[in-house]
Amino acid sequence: MTSNQYLQSFRRALSVMLLIVTATPVSAWQGGTATAPATASIKPTAPAAALSTSEREAAARVKVETIREVTTALVASEMQGRGTATPGGERAAKYIADRFAKLGLKPLGDAGTYLQAVKFKSTQMHPESTLKAGDVTLKFGEDFVLAPFNVESADASGGLVFAGYGVVSSDLKRDDLAGLDVKGKVVLLAGGRPKNVDEAAWKKAVTPQSMMIGLLGRGAAGIIMTNIGSKDQPFTLLADYLSRRSVALTSGGGNNPPFKLPPILLVSNEAAEKMFTGSGTTYAQALAKIEAGELASRDLGKTITIAVRASKDEAIGSNVVGVLEGSDQKLKEQAIIYTAHYDAYGTNAKGQVFPGAADNALGVAEMVAIAEAFAKSSPRPRRSVIFLAVTGEEHGLLGAKHWANHPTWPIDKVVADLNFDGIGTEVYGPVKKIVGFGAEHSDLGAMLSDVAAATGNMITPDPLPEENVFYRSDHYEFVKKGVPALMLMGGPDIDEQSYIARMKKWMETDYHKPTDTIRPDWNWDGPRGLSVVGLVIGMRVANNEAIPQWLPSSPFNKPRPAAAPATTGAK
Repeated sequence: MTSNQYLQSFRRALSVMLLIVTATPVSAWQGGTATAPATASIKPTAPAAALSTSEREAAARVKVETIREVTTALVASEMQGRGTATPGGERAAKYIADRFAKLGLKPLGDAGTYLQAVKFKSTQMHPESTLKAGDVTLKFGEDFVLAPFNVESADASGGLVFAGYGVVSSDLKRDDLAGLDVKGKVVLLAGGRPKNVDEAAWKKAVTPQSMMIGLLGRGAAGIIMTNIGSKDQPFTLLADYLSRRSVALTSGGGNNPPFKLPPILLVSNEAAEKMFTGSGTTYAQALAKIEAGELASRDLGKTITIAVRASKDEAIGSNVVGVLEGSDQKLKEQAIIYTAHYDAYGTNAKGQVFPGAADNALGVAEMVAIAEAFAKSSPRPRRSVIFLAVTGEEHGLLGAKHWANHPTWPIDKVVADLNFDGIGTEVYGPVKKIVGFGAEHSDLGAMLSDVAAATGNMITPDPLPEENVFYRSDHYEFVKKGVPALMLMGGPDIDEQSYIARMKKWMETDYHKPTDTIRPDWNWDGPRGLSVVGLVIGMRVANNEAIPQWLPSSPFNKPRPAAAPATTGAK
């Protein structure tokens, strides 16, 4: 995912966890606006229909041992953080394929295998990249990083000038470049806006593109942005993410512009202060002036040298896909699909490993446990059941996008997707509260409500629809093809304050970090409980005569597009 998606997901995930524990009722979310969260969870208004005998028997086959074993294997040191299209990532793919084979799933990948090849291009910045301002040398990854849309090896040098916000606008009656010669210079800009200017007016008159084009048209040799981040999302968080390897599909064009740009960097406010040394003023003083609406553009009287290095490569990663063929001669041509991403962030330039235990080795393990329960069931479900472990989710749902565009089962015969992609709240204790992202869009929501009640769980709707969680994980690539989908997350019914404290700490210290590891205090019954809910929903979808439908109120309630033909592996 992009850096902006990463920062949004941090805030969103924390908010979601807070609302799982308070289990905000449906009535509190009218027109997309939240009232104060209620402390009571949603409870069924009528006696819950019990699970059928076959559902109870299948649920009993969901094994804690399987979930623990698969999670542990995926975070092992030899998996090297399961980076997309890396040796460790491919070892993880082969491990999952081996699990599918042992369960008796039929391969649904390329050429009779469980693996579907996905071509990627990757970029890794070198830590020896440097930025020197006069006598001061700034450190890559701590003081500065490259802007995400311009990750290229590049050199630049020239005089250093400060150009305020870089805005030239007759509407705002502002010209930050007045009297400033930027040709052949490296231009330092501040993010933000003056405090006395209306935000809407500023956004209407000012765009990053117009600022960049204006500076480049005047011959700027490079651009440096500062005043980036906030208290909750500091520059250090942004720099950490942008220092990592980036990945894109070879077929997708990537994020780089079609023409060569000069270096465009982001620096911390502390680094900007060092750049102002000896200029006769401080960065803090200059920032205060422009925030007050004044002009503070000036030549900083020193030479700046930029030398950034990036390695680009192409590699092949793998989706892992297997199928349990349905028992009904007609309905087996249709399939429900389970998805979970197995990739994490691999290793960084410093050699740190990102194990991705909660996000998302645990989700893959839950999916494998469901596959095991299905594989041991008799009779088999009427429809076929596909299990798809995708790569590249952390870089923008890339593996799911590839499978949806190059399906190994006809996409128009995929009737629903159930996705497992969490942040580990289910390990805090036995699951009792469940969020089904997407429940408001299809009749899968009603099915989730029935199954939750029958399994003794309480259900809450998408607690933050304005944050668009539904659009941020692999299931959405299926939604775009017209397939109804749910993403399941769960949490326990435990003391609210201790729950909130634990998840806040995890979000701050472990989310997408090397410390996302298996902990001794994980309660493995929680993931099992969430898996049971997903299993039973899948059984009902697989066995019901009717297929899930979009609700008339959903924006996705449209005719499904003509399906691309399945590639290798299709029945």
